[in-house]
Amino acid sequence: MKIIAALFFLFIFASLASALYYMVKDKGQSTRMLKSLTLRIGLSIVLFAMLMLGYYFGIIPGKQ
Repeated sequence: MKIIAALFFLFIFASLASALYYMVKDKGQSTRMLKSLTLRIGLSIVLFAMLMLGYYFGIIPGKQ
C-alpha cells in the first residue's frame, strides 16, 4: 500500500508540474492547464478514498 500511495503522490506532483508548464508555455490560451489540474484533483480524491477504504478494511493498521 505504501508503494501505491507513493506512486499516486508522484503522479499528482507530475500533474501539478505539467499544469505549471502549460500555464507558462500557453499563456492561458489553451485548456491543457485546466485538464492537468482536473487530473490532479481526481488523483487526489482517488488516493484519499483508497486510504480511507484501506483503513476501514484493516489493510492499513490504526494506532495500537
